[in-house]
Amino acid sequence: MSSVVAVEPVLPGHVYAQEAITEVVGPLVAPDPERTALLHRLHGSAGVSQRHLVLPLEEYAGLRSLAAANAVFVREGASLAEEACRRALAAAGLEPEDVDHVFATSVTGVSAPSLDVLLSERLGLRSDVRRTPSFGLGCAGGAAGLARVHDHLLGRPYDVSLLVSVELCSLTIQHGDDSVANMVASGLFGDGAAAVVVVGALHPLAQPPSTSAAAQPAAGGRRRTARVIDTRSRLYPGTTAALGWDVRDTGFAIVLSAGLPDLLRAHLLADVKCLLAEHGLTPDEVPTWVVHAGGPRVIDAVRDALGLSEVDVRESRASLAGAGNLSSASVLDVLARTLARSDAPAGSPAVLMAFGPGVSCELVLLHLEGR
Repeated sequence: MSSVVAVEPVLPGHVYAQEAITEVVGPLVAPDPERTALLHRLHGSAGVSQRHLVLPLEEYAGLRSLAAANAVFVREGASLAEEACRRALAAAGLEPEDVDHVFATSVTGVSAPSLDVLLSERLGLRSDVRRTPSFGLGCAGGAAGLARVHDHLLGRPYDVSLLVSVELCSLTIQHGDDSVANMVASGLFGDGAAAVVVVGALHPLAQPPSTSAAAQPAAGGRRRTARVIDTRSRLYPGTTAALGWDVRDTGFAIVLSAGLPDLLRAHLLADVKCLLAEHGLTPDEVPTWVVHAGGPRVIDAVRDALGLSEVDVRESRASLAGAGNLSSASVLDVLARTLARSDAPAGSPAVLMAFGPGVSCELVLLHLEGR
């Protein structure tokens, strides 16, 4: 097993009400008045109250090329990721030189040297740090990253891994593309980063919170942690054209099928049951669900497929309303909210899940610690 000892989401400082974003972005994406009216309806039904943007809202009118957007991603994404990492390490009581492995994931920008290298210099990581950069996991990247970090730590149980997600979705704006997919995306996705500190089973921080001084937050009180018990990955055949990017000179254009919620309703329950059955559990015995805030219809589909209540998905709704869909960072934001607020008993199971291009489903079985 491995242990999640700190989760720290970070959002950019430019925060706007959904209505303000719609007023500025609407004419850029859908200049035709009839299509603009549809865009307003789509934005209004996105379940989003506000979003944090990496740039001031007025600067998006001039963002028209992949090169320009990616330059912002490298500059601002590295800074946002650095802040998240510093917060997570401080929350765990660790220093940058304690990190043995970095898994960095994003789907909204590219960099060579990769983001993990940029972070290594900024944070002062050791020169022998192991690195796993990832692009293309999409919204599943946070869950997949946690699973792959867990795999790494099974073989290196004394190590410290740092999972880093940075997604600047606003930089993918496509001017003049009034397709329904692009209009939905322009009202749904937000910008943000998250960092997670995960340690192997034999690391001192893997001890129960009651006996681990480093598991206490600086402000006092007990910091809730979680143990990773098992993971599961699933690719749904015949869905490669359902979700992802169409890479253009103007940037990353969203590919987003309206059939994704139906796909989850058809397959998710069986996948979750398969994971839980190996541990003698059923969905009814899981009190905590950490669901990627993919949008209202995605959250509804998960709720319906698994027979959950609105209480079970309240942190996902809150994350969506407060920040929008943060792509790979979304489920990590929901995890942070859950660890901060959950009153589930120590040792009780939780299932974390996210969905991305493939179409892929990533599941992580956790046991909550603390409280």
